[in-house]
Amino acid sequence: MAASGSFVIRPAVEADTSLLSRFIHELAEYEKLSHEAIVPEKLLRESLFGKLPSAYAIIGEHDSKPVSFAIYFFNFSTFLSRRGLYLEDLYVKPEMRGHGFGKQLLVHLAKIARDNECGRFEWAVLDWNEPAIGFYKKLGAKPQDEWTVFRLERDGIERLAVSEK
Repeated sequence: MAASGSFVIRPAVEADTSLLSRFIHELAEYEKLSHEAIVPEKLLRESLFGKLPSAYAIIGEHDSKPVSFAIYFFNFSTFLSRRGLYLEDLYVKPEMRGHGFGKQLLVHLAKIARDNECGRFEWAVLDWNEPAIGFYKKLGAKPQDEWTVFRLERDGIERLAVSEK
């Protein structure tokens, strides 16, 4: 299905902080994780646009209206001895899906990875999100079944930080 009008991808700017916050809340709702989406705008602004950004964001606009976003950061592979691009989140508004905007965002990010000589371009997807899994496989992405993701959240970080040997 083709969308009429134009689709443009641009870097997010500080003035987009509220928009990004709204998109993040919409994504959290879709992923059934609204209870985890805190997103203080001041912290989001500092993390993306402060003196030392932790991540970067791009906005997709259709007919000059924001309809999608992606947030990514650079990580490092010790085995490859080079950095990689990690896609933290990608979101297209539900009514705008099926127009190829998600693929265009991924192509844009692949170019960023290529231009930064990244050895990998990775992301995670929820196990139940079959439409996304199928889409990523069609692009040639391969699931990494041999790896299990572990996570410490803030309370776990604190407990470990103060623990004895």
